[in-house]
Amino acid sequence: MTAATRDDVPVVLGGDGVEVRTRTIGGGMSVGYISLPEGTDMGPALKGLEGDACPCPHWGYLLKGRLRMLTPEGEEYYEAGQAYYWGPGHVPVAVEDCEFVEFSPAEDFQRVIDHVRSQAG
Repeated sequence: MTAATRDDVPVVLGGDGVEVRTRTIGGGMSVGYISLPEGTDMGPALKGLEGDACPCPHWGYLLKGRLRMLTPEGEEYYEAGQAYYWGPGHVPVAVEDCEFVEFSPAEDFQRVIDHVRSQAG
């Protein structure tokens, strides 16, 4: 069994207030501790992925803030206190400062992180 606190997990993406910490936790899944400041639109960083959106599914819990999720079906809003499932094909936009904890297939999420890093460089 494996456990990790936020401070145990390394930052894999950061800058302009965005912080993504992730680590493989077991069973092929990773845990992510994510902070997005108000106004963050992940759309530009996801350009070039299938549908210009995140292709990785995530299960999680929004600890703080409000988030707008753009999907092929339209948009949905999530707020602090809600558990969620985001299927492939989503683009997050922070309506307020957000913090969330999520679980994702580790290899799929790593490919997204690698893509976002390549967009920044």
